[in-house]
Parts: sequence; structure tokens; C-alpha cells
Amino acid sequence: MTHWLILPIVLPAFIAPFIILAARYHITIQRVLSLFGALALVAVGLGLSVEASGGDVMLYRLSDWAAPFGIVLVGDRLSTLMVTLTAVLALFVLLYVIGSKWDERGRHFHALFQFQLMGIMGAFLTGDLFNLFVFFEVLLIASYGLMIHAGGTPRLRAGVQYVLYNLLGSTLFLFALGAIYAETGTLNMADLAQRVALIDTGATVGIRIAAVLLLMVFAVKAAVVPLHFWLPSSYAEAPGPVAALFAIMTKVGAYAIIRVYTLIFPPDLAATADLHTTWLLPAALLSLALGMIGVLAAKQLDRMVAFSVIGSMGMVMISIALFTPEGIAAALYYIVHSTLAAGALFLIADLARAGRDNLDLTAQPQVAGAKLTSALFFVAAIAMVGVPPLSGFLGKLLIMDAAAENDYWVWIWAVILGASLLSLVGFGRAGSMVFWKSRSVALQEGATPAEAPSALSYVAVGGLLALLVAHTLLAGPATQYATAISNQLFGPERYLSTVLETPGKLSDGKEEAH
Repeated sequence: MTHWLILPIVLPAFIAPFIILAARYHITIQRVLSLFGALALVAVGLGLSVEASGGDVMLYRLSDWAAPFGIVLVGDRLSTLMVTLTAVLALFVLLYVIGSKWDERGRHFHALFQFQLMGIMGAFLTGDLFNLFVFFEVLLIASYGLMIHAGGTPRLRAGVQYVLYNLLGSTLFLFALGAIYAETGTLNMADLAQRVALIDTGATVGIRIAAVLLLMVFAVKAAVVPLHFWLPSSYAEAPGPVAALFAIMTKVGAYAIIRVYTLIFPPDLAATADLHTTWLLPAALLSLALGMIGVLAAKQLDRMVAFSVIGSMGMVMISIALFTPEGIAAALYYIVHSTLAAGALFLIADLARAGRDNLDLTAQPQVAGAKLTSALFFVAAIAMVGVPPLSGFLGKLLIMDAAAENDYWVWIWAVILGASLLSLVGFGRAGSMVFWKSRSVALQEGATPAEAPSALSYVAVGGLLALLVAHTLLAGPATQYATAISNQLFGPERYLSTVLETPGKLSDGKEEAH
């Protein structure tokens, strides 16, 4: 199974150029290849997750060069979970793309889609910071092409804004990598974890600056306030299926923070002590509050969903900023929930566009397929708002419980509860304007409803919502697995020993040789 670790990267990397070179003008072949790739990624992701579920850490050495000198891919519980989540989301988004025929509006959609998956999968599996930067750039280039797919001045303007902000993040990333390499002489994560711990307490200025720069870079990717300005317009103007796939993009930033600040800069490291409390927690609280204020104030349905993504990332970052095993476990449960919920909402917003000139929250002609679309919106809105009985409610309870021992728990609880009320009002207003008042206008004016979306489009959205329901029903096993991931992150001995191929200490005190 270790050699399977490179497949999530290699598979889309081969499919994308083949589509460009051999199937550029054959949309059916493109769809078959892309769908085959997505199904294969789901299968590989599940297989890797099963392999890692027992606590094993998988290692793939490119060209058989050992770390820290060679490039390595590492698969543990966290990385395989994120790979599987990405593959599942990509599969349902692809089904929607085929059902709605979004891919017919440009020749290179499927190739860009595969390159995007390659970048995301590489970011989750890489074992060194430089290649994390490389995969960030791969997914940035592919996401820009997807964002401006089918053209249009507003979409192009939002795409340029998106690229500029992310290029700024990339520049900061290079500065941070330079500072880290100057201080330690390595960029391999496992090697860094050992070398940073040995830095003398009187010579930690450089490594602390690097840690702050990395936090800023990952905050840009995660759209944390005040580095979130690129997200609302970019996600709202992007094609619906593309925005749905982008639901996992902000989680790349969250993943990077979890990985780097539990492995390289753990909470007990003197050089970067309290960095998360000083900077990340206040920013996370602001992200949640401003995101849900944006939900309440938004005048378009797609823009409202984009602001809900900022709010949900605020929830995730609050839990991560606690940097306790309970907080990370709660964040992981909520990451799965918010990815599925945001993806479904972006697809539903695209469904609601059928038969309408725009997605303004005003009385307009009836939405095509209004009954089924409104029912799907109702379920997805409940999930995103976090009211019972779906997984959003359980995720918020887990985060609030994890924050109960924090010194700022009163502020955390107040912001979470207040933001939940704002989002409830915002989504309720949007649903009534799009699906209820639009129906009355259509009846009064005698408008003829547009043709309903295809059955495959509804299957894709329904599949994501079904996974949300499953995430709720299986909350017990899901939280247990999230706790196991968290414990592995806070006890990285097996990760270090596997990557550096040295004997490691297990939890029972016995040595393990690799």
C-alpha cells in the first residue's frame, strides 16, 4: 500500500495532459476519463485511510532518496482523511458538472479540474515545506483557470483579485522558507521538528519570525480575517461547481496550520509559545463574527454562501487555536461537515440560477424545479447554520465543549452563539426570498417556469447531503476517529521515526524499528 501513496498525485497528473493532447475536442471522452479518475481517487483514498486507521504512517521516497535529503510523501490518519474527503467532494462536483453541462462552456475544464486535484492532493501528502509551496502554486494556477471558466468581466476581475492576494501569500511563503532554511538547514517537516526543538532559547528570533510568516501564509489560504478579502468575490463569481470544489481549498490552509503547528512548532515549544493564542484565536473569532454578519447583509445568494464559508472557517480556526487534543479533534469533525455543507450550498445556488437572470435576494420569477431545490436548500442551510439535528450542531457542541477549559471561553461561546443566530436569520431570509416570494411573483405575473435541472445534478447535491446525514448518524465513530487523529498529531514519535527511518518510541514504551 505504501506505493499507492503517490497515486493521488500521479493519477490526475497523467489524466490532465492526456485530456489536453488526445481528447481536447471530445467532451464525452473527457468526461469518461475525468470520472474514472475521480472514482479511482475515492478508491485509493479509502484504501489509504484503512491502512492508516491503525496508526501506521506510510512513507514514499521519490527516486528512493531518504529524508531529509530526498522528497518524501507521508500518509498518516490526518493526510489520508483529507485525501479521501477531497476525492469524495470532487466526485460529486464532477457528477454535477456533467449533469449541468458546465464543462461544455470551455474546452479545458476537465484538464484544469485534474490539475487542481493534483495540487490539493500533493499539499495533503507532502512531507516537506518546500513541496508544500510547490503544490500550493499548482493548485493556484489551476484554480485561476477554473475560476474564469466561461469568461465574463466580473469573473475575470474576481480572478485577478484572487491571484494577486494568493501571490502575496506565496511571496510571504518564500520569505518564511528562506528564514527557516537559514536557521535550520532543512525544510523536511520531520527533520525540522527535531532541529527546531534544539535551537537555543536565546537565538529564537529568526525561527519565531518564520513561524509568524507561515501563520500569515496559511491564514491567507484559509481566508482568516483580516486576510479574507479575496474570498467573497472570488467564490461568488466563480462557476457554481468550481466554487463547490473550492470548499476544500480553505481547508488546505487549516490542514497546514494543524500539521506545522503540532509537528514543527508544537504548543510546548518555547520559541513559539502562545503564538496561536496571541494571533490566531482573536482572528478566528473575528472571522466567525464577520462571516456571519456578511451572511446577514449579503444581497446575492452565492455571495451569502461565500460569507458562510468565511464564518465556517472561523469556527474551524477557533477550535484549532485552542491547540489541545480535544480542540483539534473537534476541528477535524467540523472540517468534514463544513466542506460537505459548503459544497452542497454552492451547487444549490447554481441550481437556483436556472430560470433567473441573477441570484439577487429579491422577488424574481420562480426557480426551476423549485420544490426539490428548495427542499435541498432547507437541509443544507440547517447543516451550515448548525441547528439540530445535523452535524453542524454536533460540531459546534464539540468546539464549545473543547473551549470550556480555555481562559476566554465566555468570549468564544458568546461569539459562536451570536454568529449562529445571525446565520439563522440570514439563511431564513434568503430562503424565503428565493423560493417563497419568487413563487408568488411567478403566479401573479403568469410566468412560465424554466426547464428543471437534470436528474444527475440533483443526484450530486443529494449525495453530498446524504453524506452530511451519515456524518451525523455516525457522529460517535467519527469523533472517535478524529480523537485518534488528534492523539497521533500530539504524539508524533511514529511520524518522525518513519520519515527519518530511526527507531521510535510507541505509546507503550516499546521501541519500533522501521
